[in-house]
Amino acid sequence: MIIAIDGPAGAGKGTLARRLAKAFDLAYLDTGLLYRAVGMHVVEMGSDPADPAAAIHAARHLELASLDSPRLRDEIAADAASKVAAIPDVRDALLAFQRDFAGNPPSPYKGAVLDGRDIGTVVCPHADLKLFVTATADERARRRTLELQAKGIDAIQDRILADMLARDERDRDRKVAPLASAKDAIVLDTTELDADMVFDRAVAHLRQVLERNAG
Repeated sequence: MIIAIDGPAGAGKGTLARRLAKAFDLAYLDTGLLYRAVGMHVVEMGSDPADPAAAIHAARHLELASLDSPRLRDEIAADAASKVAAIPDVRDALLAFQRDFAGNPPSPYKGAVLDGRDIGTVVCPHADLKLFVTATADERARRRTLELQAKGIDAIQDRILADMLARDERDRDRKVAPLASAKDAIVLDTTELDADMVFDRAVAHLRQVLERNAG
């Protein structure tokens, strides 16, 4: 069982992915953390995340332990991730890892949930269930601002919105694996939905898949 969840930042795909993984006993991989880890490594080395040489080197030497860094959740990491993700060789370096995780999830799991921006279109085009989670930019910026403020981080919503719109544009316009909904993905607009409502709708779709597979 492979579940692919895509969508822009702040739409709620990570929350949904974690809940589905826990509820159905599946392994979970936040693929965005891979790019954030690469981007932050480049930043910490004093280089520009948009520099292909620096980003490719970081991607090819990425260690799983680096995914545990709390710095990966801040806006610097998010912006850096969007820049390194636009570099084709960086994506190639991380693609094999993601596919291996999906096809061979760690024991004792029998399946996996992956969330990102190109899971259903590139990483796992044959996933059993594809979801594209989205929301308006204003609502996504509001959620991210509240999330950061709850952590004690001084966040200004207008600035968060501007950064988010710029990141969305880079993700949509990049030549390799742009942010897009797979043709066979189910779109969940979470603008007016809370986390429980989104989860319930996703579970309903997943149960339909499980019933078809069982039949």
